[in-house]
Amino acid sequence: MNKPVAEFRAVDRIDTGPRFSEQDAIRLNRMFRGSSTQEMLEAVIRDGLAGDVAVVSSFGAESAVLLHLIATVDPSVPVLFLETGKHFPETLQYRADLAARLGLTGVRDLTPDPADLAARDESGLRWSYDPDGCCELRKVKPLAKVLADFDASFTGRKAFQSSTRANLPRFEIDTSDAQGRLKINPLIDWDAGQIEAYMIQHDLPRNPLVAQGFPSIGCSPCTHKVAPGEDPRSGRWKGWDKTECGIHTPLTEDGELPPGYEPFL
Repeated sequence: MNKPVAEFRAVDRIDTGPRFSEQDAIRLNRMFRGSSTQEMLEAVIRDGLAGDVAVVSSFGAESAVLLHLIATVDPSVPVLFLETGKHFPETLQYRADLAARLGLTGVRDLTPDPADLAARDESGLRWSYDPDGCCELRKVKPLAKVLADFDASFTGRKAFQSSTRANLPRFEIDTSDAQGRLKINPLIDWDAGQIEAYMIQHDLPRNPLVAQGFPSIGCSPCTHKVAPGEDPRSGRWKGWDKTECGIHTPLTEDGELPPGYEPFL
């Protein structure tokens, strides 16, 4: 950026109404091109650039980095954790330990609707024959209900994690929401080395499942170990033509950026 971030923000601040347009997302990507992750987070959180925001966290393999960055700005930012009822015990303990370590005061567990589970997954085995339907019940619907109260949400997605995430921008419109909510990917341009260096620099605790061979961690029935050199997310929904749980969808049906967007990398 040619101008200091503070000056640019002061003269080119967008209207942070309740919802956003594609043009708003494009403008924000251009506005923060060249700025650091920390500068962007401070503008979004402390200066209210994106309205009411929350972070969606799985408390998985690399979640500590984004949560630490956010906590340094405001540890009271709502942290939404999808408690599906299918998590590894290690993840649930890590969630409690990391929240305490970082002083996060806004962690909220989102649970599936009991009536939905009784009607569509009484046996608790829907994951074994319909993983998309299981994710919809246990993740997509509970999250959509709560996110309706927010203008924007942070994700921990990174380009290096999989080919389906390679072209994502920092700011995008949540395609699952007709109201134009903003989805923000602060770590999209971070590589594995930067993540590792940040973890070491700040002595951040790791989800213990990483050491057991799980570089990407979701619900226990649909998460498998990954061999060295494999795509970190190749252990998710192994054997199924499925790469995302449904709370993150491509910007277009073929995974390409819509007109006007540019990949952040």
